[in-house]
Amino acid sequence: MTKMADITQKIRSKNAGPFWITIDVFCADDAAYTRALVAADSERVAHALGISVSNLKRYDLPDLRVLKFSFPRPIVQGTRFDRDMHGASFANLIAELDVPPNA
Repeated sequence: MTKMADITQKIRSKNAGPFWITIDVFCADDAAYTRALVAADSERVAHALGISVSNLKRYDLPDLRVLKFSFPRPIVQGTRFDRDMHGASFANLIAELDVPPNA
């Protein structure tokens, strides 16, 4: 099955301060952006991240062909139990999302 990483140009995640993570999904063209919009449905993204959809903020930026998701960090950055200081590992969860055949 096709994965999000297969249809996008780049997926990255990073800190948005010590309390938030941001994931950016960059698409090379309009066709890929349209497919990503369908594949990265808010419920599917929230499920992949293990959070409630009510905690997920979504920003669709069609002029840039970018999808952006922000959500509270599960553990505050830099605390004793933080295993990902930069928030970089969350991009992999989105990259591995299956793209439905109808997307």
